[in-house]
Amino acid sequence: MKKILFIILGVLFAGYLLYFAFVYFVPYSEGTRAGELIKFSHKGVIVKTWEGEISQGISGAQIFEFSVLDQNEQVIEDLKEYQGQYVKLTYVERFGTFFFWGDTKYFITAVEQEQSPHFNRN
Repeated sequence: MKKILFIILGVLFAGYLLYFAFVYFVPYSEGTRAGELIKFSHKGVIVKTWEGEISQGISGAQIFEFSVLDQNEQVIEDLKEYQGQYVKLTYVERFGTFFFWGDTKYFITAVEQEQSPHFNRN
């Protein structure tokens, strides 16, 4: 009976590891988005994650929500610096997420400051 229990637990654990590896190493899509960085925060009660939003339109109806992994320290510092400015984000979309990664499936890998197309600052 103990042998069967260990086999079942081993199969479940291996399945979880395979799912984790699949979500981490196989991106669903990659791309860029640009907009005004309207929110970037470190949120959570037990597990803190970095979450943010950019507005992709003048009306604010097009909001792109994203997460940043803790290991991307340079991206986190850049996003803190560019708060309220127009930015271009490079992201990886994953099939899923885990509570300790972030709230969204979009993970930012690079950020650049851009000139706003709405306001000409000559």
